[in-house]
Amino acid sequence: MPELLLDVSLWSADLANLESEIRRLEPVADSFHFDAADGHFVPTLLFFPDLIARLRPLTVVPFHLHLMATRPLDLLDAFLDAGVNRVTLPVETGKRLRHVLDRLEARGVAAGLSIDIETPWMMVKDELPRIDTVLVMGTVMGEKGLGLDPRALDKIRALKGLGAPVRIFADGGIREHTVPLLREAGADGIVPGSLICAAEDLSARAAWLKSLS
Repeated sequence: MPELLLDVSLWSADLANLESEIRRLEPVADSFHFDAADGHFVPTLLFFPDLIARLRPLTVVPFHLHLMATRPLDLLDAFLDAGVNRVTLPVETGKRLRHVLDRLEARGVAAGLSIDIETPWMMVKDELPRIDTVLVMGTVMGEKGLGLDPRALDKIRALKGLGAPVRIFADGGIREHTVPLLREAGADGIVPGSLICAAEDLSARAAWLKSLS
């Protein structure tokens, strides 16, 4: 099994010192994860295009955007112009979802879908040929500091059982005691926040995560 991928969430980094945080974290990050929202789809306001554009020249590590918006097309091009390399949309976006996937395909940007806790995993099945990543939420979207909902493990197992050539990432409830469970269920990667950003020994924590099989 390939090494566990680390899609490091900068939401848990020191937001007052993002440049130094990117420099500190880039040796262990396979990608940087940015949560973005419109305040409607989820109540949180997070990263925005101008900020991502300023951060983009600081590293060659890919930028992964999780765009949680009621009208994602209104925001999408600004984020693409800012330099994100992959965009994941909630499958709950509904009828607008395919329009967003069309736009990403036209611009040559990788696409993913996320699944909220209450959403059946089958909702992503028809779109699997158009995406390369499924982000399985283990907590409520737009919130952090919550515990892992065990239903996430069942979704990961079911999705891996399909044998589709997509990567399964786990996001939310990423703790030292939950990552082995997520890995055992079949997760190809995780979205670590404080587990990585607040680690006393960053290299040792990353090496432990990469060793899980």
